[in-house]
Amino acid sequence: MKTFSAKASDIDKKWILIDARGLVVGRLAAIIATRLRGKHLPIFTPHMDCGDNVIVINAAQVRLTGKKLDQRKFHWHTGYPGGIKERTSRQILEGRFPERVLENAVRRMMPGGPLSRAQLKNLRIYAGSEHPHEAQQPTRLDVGAVNSKNVKVG
Repeated sequence: MKTFSAKASDIDKKWILIDARGLVVGRLAAIIATRLRGKHLPIFTPHMDCGDNVIVINAAQVRLTGKKLDQRKFHWHTGYPGGIKERTSRQILEGRFPERVLENAVRRMMPGGPLSRAQLKNLRIYAGSEHPHEAQQPTRLDVGAVNSKNVKVG
């Protein structure tokens, strides 16, 4: 028996739509990263981009469990002396680009390298409920129904 290795002609990319309203960030990011890499498929090949195109709507309404909303801090440096900056998850979610919380969570769950950067281009995250990808006829994926822990109540 030979090991199967997918070729570009074997790969059939699908479009998936996920509504992130009320979903827990870490659990949602793990499911999205799995879909982007293609690990849910029987033809998964580690060196090929065989994952799906994922559209996430309502990313501004994701939830964080525990005290992560105020205690988790994101740091970056401006490049100038004394230019280290930080923001909490709450400040980012209430700010101008709330989808970055989910985007960073997914990016950090992917392995580093050129293939992962190419796979992340198949991820489209929108803060609101509108998206311009109706022509692709995405299929809905109900992440909240997969496991009751995926939805934070209250």
